[in-house]
Amino acid sequence: MTVGQLCDDYIKHGMTTKKPSTIKTDLGRINGHIRPLIGKKKINSLTRRDVEQLLRDVAVGKTARDTRTVKGRSIIKGGKGTATRTVRLLGGMFTYALNHGLVETNPCAGVKVFKDGSKERFLRQIELDNLAKTLEEAETTGLPWTLRTEAKAKHRPNEEHMREIMSPHVTGAIRLLLLTGCRLREILHLRWNEVDLERGLLNLPDSKTGRKTVYLSNAAIQVLERLPRAGVYVVAGDNPCKPRADLKRPWKRISEHAGIADVRIHDLRRTFASIGAAQGLSLQVIGKLLGHKSAETTARYAHLTEDPLRRALNDMSVSLPFGKGDD
Repeated sequence: MTVGQLCDDYIKHGMTTKKPSTIKTDLGRINGHIRPLIGKKKINSLTRRDVEQLLRDVAVGKTARDTRTVKGRSIIKGGKGTATRTVRLLGGMFTYALNHGLVETNPCAGVKVFKDGSKERFLRQIELDNLAKTLEEAETTGLPWTLRTEAKAKHRPNEEHMREIMSPHVTGAIRLLLLTGCRLREILHLRWNEVDLERGLLNLPDSKTGRKTVYLSNAAIQVLERLPRAGVYVVAGDNPCKPRADLKRPWKRISEHAGIADVRIHDLRRTFASIGAAQGLSLQVIGKLLGHKSAETTARYAHLTEDPLRRALNDMSVSLPFGKGDD
């Protein structure tokens, strides 16, 4: 069997649990990069060196092209990010092949992909405290506008117009992101009929990883109970029949006022994971709470477990006669 034939098999039988949007993206990588570069190679003779060459070729744009089609243009991009995601997809295909007895090893195992350009950011306790105060201020007295210093006095707004009170749905959404570890889209698209306050659950029918159950803490339940109901969506926008598109504008104001302007919305999910690790939760439990389907996805948080391990080690050392710092 060739890699191209494995692609056909994987497309037909290995994508059944993936969302349509994910399938579309994967097909683009398969047909745009994997088939042209290694499609004719035998799966049992594909080596780690071949995969590393694939990574380099995609990164330098060997498969990049811009062609005209009946529907318009077909643009296939290269780059390090595309190369990394293509190799990860290929690794998933070979895991599928392993599980079906088609190969004995995965040539993608051990291949060092390019680092994700995004910087990991976790909120510290003092930053969480500042964010909590800012959210409270935003929904009560409002956040002050930053006025241009060159504006003339007669153009300055009245004192009562110098603050913006934000919707409780906006502040509630941000609290829920921190308290649940959900992705932004999962919270913005959350419907009231998917909320089970009695059992403390969110039943998401269509998350990034498919159907997903989110467990709610008492604090998260309180946030939901306080939210006014203004349509089918929990986080109501201007149109009660449509979900909010994003939180870019309010988050920019809130994060700047809280002194965390470098923090992105997705960093709240990372912070949720970091708090779990600091409390001593295992990677398996953190992965379950985040809704990860594979342990590999949660593995990126492995370094966060260092602190609870260090605390446990220090606690243990107190019991040892030579662990008290005595000479």
